[in-house]
Parts: sequence; structure tokens; C-alpha cells
Amino acid sequence: MAKNLSPIEKIKTGSNGLRGTIADSLQNKITGALAEDDQHLLKFHGMYQQDDRDRRDERARKKLERLYSFMIRLRLPGGFLEPKQWIAVHEVAGDYASHVIKITSRQTLQLHGILKRKIKPTIKAFNRAKLDSIATCGDINRNVACSSHPHQSPLHAEVFAYAGKISERLMPKTRAYYEVWLDEEQLLDKKDELDPLYEDRYLPRKFKIGIAIPPNNDVDVLTNDIGLIAIIEDGKLQGFNIAIGGGLSSTHGNPEHYPRLATVIGFAATEQQVLDTVYEILTVQRDFGNRSDRKKARLKYTVDELGVEFFKGQVEQRTGFRLEPARPYAFDRRTDDYGWRQSADGNWHYTIFVENGRVFDDETVRLKSALLQVAIGGRANFRFTSSQNVILSDISEGDKTLVEDVLREYGVWDQQETVSALRRNSMACVALNTCPLALAEGQRYLPELISKIEPLIRRHGLGEEPIILRMTGCPNGCARSSNAEIGFIGTAYGHYNLYIGGDRLGERLNRLYREGLDENSILAELDRLFALYARARSDGETFGDFSHRYLQANPLAS
Repeated sequence: MAKNLSPIEKIKTGSNGLRGTIADSLQNKITGALAEDDQHLLKFHGMYQQDDRDRRDERARKKLERLYSFMIRLRLPGGFLEPKQWIAVHEVAGDYASHVIKITSRQTLQLHGILKRKIKPTIKAFNRAKLDSIATCGDINRNVACSSHPHQSPLHAEVFAYAGKISERLMPKTRAYYEVWLDEEQLLDKKDELDPLYEDRYLPRKFKIGIAIPPNNDVDVLTNDIGLIAIIEDGKLQGFNIAIGGGLSSTHGNPEHYPRLATVIGFAATEQQVLDTVYEILTVQRDFGNRSDRKKARLKYTVDELGVEFFKGQVEQRTGFRLEPARPYAFDRRTDDYGWRQSADGNWHYTIFVENGRVFDDETVRLKSALLQVAIGGRANFRFTSSQNVILSDISEGDKTLVEDVLREYGVWDQQETVSALRRNSMACVALNTCPLALAEGQRYLPELISKIEPLIRRHGLGEEPIILRMTGCPNGCARSSNAEIGFIGTAYGHYNLYIGGDRLGERLNRLYREGLDENSILAELDRLFALYARARSDGETFGDFSHRYLQANPLAS
């Protein structure tokens, strides 16, 4: 395998600790892009080079370069920001980016539309707010997700702390980020940044970790390369079940590239055992992962090719201890808890539905302005969920009414009251116009499609049914369509594969039902399925379980 490395592997090992020629590329004023190799290295710094795909043809006709810009993604373990940091993000979005703040499906924030000359000012502004974008993209451990709502458990803070500890443990040692973007002096002796975890080759592919607190699987924990499931007994955190090998990316028409849910391999009791196990899972993936074919480089393929027991044995050999048998746990929901909730410490938390994670102002709802006013008042922290929503968090009893007044003034409160159950449980990726992988629309189209699905839901008496529906513009899986009750995955502009049969708890993937549907065909198929569901479901049966049963009884239907 080492003799047949992919081109990206050679770029990484020859990058001088991820520095490449990024500094020189930034000085090139002839183009709005970076050098090709630097575009790959830029991901490790938390950025993607993109262009406005809506304007490609127009600019090509005028013989102009593509309209390049950059997306920057912050590192926010568990998705937490203080009020002053939200103000900083708000200001950066207005000064340097497209004004829209995007909450991602991994509980962080990203800004789009940043021109090359504005990248360094953007990162310096973030740095002043004690924020960074290190390791949020690229072949490395990315933002660590964690159950977001403090009211889920009196031990939420204790579990949440693991997100920061894991993030810190798995940070790269290179100082390239600080040198390139923050003008730190270069190290004279590179031995000071030797990296025993990533070495000079990093991981074969991106790596994701999520932490769940049963009974709510709000983070889709089994879709991660590593899933940690908190085991709480007798009011104490006993440790974590550890699952490996989740990941949802696939390739249309290629069964060798497939989504997979993680496999639970055991239980770790102490903090040191948990951190050591997570660390060594990465080293096994580093050493055994596929570095020739990037489509088969994720941990899920390594686990399947080596076998779960062999992989587990490698981890235990490196940690020096055996994992205990997994402890019992159960999920009973996978949702954000909207509206007001009070946690065990007496604080209040208000969860706002943010459609597809896009924070902006329009004519009727000024969400971005409302959040700024809450932040200026210093009355709430900001927590972001894995469903792209925001929780105004840690609010005292005395400030609860003041926060609510702000939400009412800016139209947010009334808007929240009108959102349907289907829309609340929907999610889409960015897709067009900026994602280079997108085959079809995502966040720009799903709201419109839901408005056309809602009458079908109501006609069949299913208006309050919280069906989980997700859309991605390609099979890369960013909005986790494969782990929804209804999933749409783009195949071409205006066309999607329709998947059904995933369960509501996130413990069963859906299956391909229909291929290449346009909007009319989507609505016709869903109308028929909703009619069947309304007529033939069992008591309490979810749409995902019903459609799974339907596919089993009618194998030729898919």
C-alpha cells in the first residue's frame, strides 16, 4: 500500500508540517485562488477554497477566473460559545464574509464568501476572541460533538467536558496555523513540533467523534468514526461504551462505498482509559487505514477489512488494558428539545429552530439581530446542536423574561410557534452554490420542498408526526441523510434518490427506495407512502419502522 500512495498522501508528507507554500499563495494577487497543493493543506487549517457555481458560466463567457472565496469553520468542542465570542462571530460575518452565520451538523459555525485577502484578518479577529479553526477540516480529528442540552442530565457538564479534553488530546503539534495566519515566528528547531500521533502523514481520511447521553441520541452517535455513549448509573458517570466505524459517505452505484453505523466494542471506566482508547483508535487507523484509495480510507472500511475483533485487539495492545464488556443503554428519542427547559442547576435554556442552520435576518424574522442583542446583554451562552439549531443557554430565572422579550421583539418567538413537526426534524447540507461536490441543491431547496410535503402530511392526518427528513446534494453525507426516516440524496440538478426505512432513534440506516426522482415524482411517492402509513401502521409505530416493515414485506418495492 505504501508503494501506491494517493497524491494527497504525498502532499501531506511533503508539506513541512502543513505549511506548504500557503504564505506565498496568499501573496499572489493575480488569482483569487491558492496553489493546487495548498488547497489541500488549507483544509487542515479549517478552510475550504470554493467558488460561486451559480456564476461559473457567466464568468467563463467573459473569460474571467472563477469567483473564488473561502469557507472558514471554527473549532468548538461540543458547540459552545460565550456571549462575547458570538458578538465576534457576528462582526466577522459582517466585515469579511457573506453575512450569514452557518450552524453545522457538527455543532460548530462556519462562514462563507471570504475573499483570499480577508482570510488573515478573519482569523486574527477570531484569535482575539479566543477562537480558532485548527483541525476542523482535513485528514485529522475534527470538531468533537457532544449532547448539547444541559437539561438532559444533571451530569451534562461532566460529560460535556470530555469533548474539550478529547479535542485537546488529538490536536496536531505543528505551529503552521500560528505562523501562516497569526505571524508567529517560525520555529528554529522543528523537533519542538514532532507529533507522535499524526507524525508527518496525519490520518488517511477525516475523522469524527461524537458523545451521547442516553436516552437522547441527539448527536447521531453511531454515525461517527468513534462514538462514546455515556453510562450513568445511580446518579454517577460510570464511563463510556465505545463504538467504532461509523460514517455515512457513499458513492452512487458503487456498493464498495457504503454508509455504516458504528459497532460497540466495549466499555471504558476511567477518564484516562477513555482518552487512551480514543487516542489509540486513531493510531490504529493511522497505521492500517487505506492510503491508496481515498474513497475507502475512512475508519469504517479499516474496521470491516481487518475485522472488529482484530481492530479491538490492536487498540487493547496499544493501551495496555482490555475494554470491559459494553454496559446496557437505550435511546428513546433523537431530537432537540425546543422552547424553554430548565436544568438541574436551576438555569433555563431556550432552543431555537434554525432552518438548515442559517442565521440571518429577513423581512419578518430578524434572528441574527435577536441573537446579537441577547449576546450584548450577556444574558445567555450559545450552544449549537447536531441538528443545526441554537440553544440560548445558562439563563438565570431573572433574565428569562428579558431574553423572551428580545425574541418577541425580533419576530423569533412567533415564528417558532408556527414551525411544523416535519420542518423541525428536517436538515440539509450547504450543497449549491458553493460546495464543489454537490450534484443537486440542499439547503436552498429543502424549505420549499417541505412546504409542498406539509399539505400531504396534513391530508393524511399526520401533521404532528415528527418524521426525521434530511437532504444532501451528494452522497458525501454531511446532513446524515442515510440515517433519516426519509432521506434525499442528490444525483443531478433537480433529481434525488429517495431512501426510507431508517429508524427514529438513529440505530438503523435507511434503504434506497426510488432513484433519480424529480419534484413531482417525490411528492407522488411520498403521498402514496403517507397514505399507506396512515392506513396500516400499528399503534405507536413510527414512519421509519413502518416503511422498514413495508420494504421487508415488499422487497420488489425498492
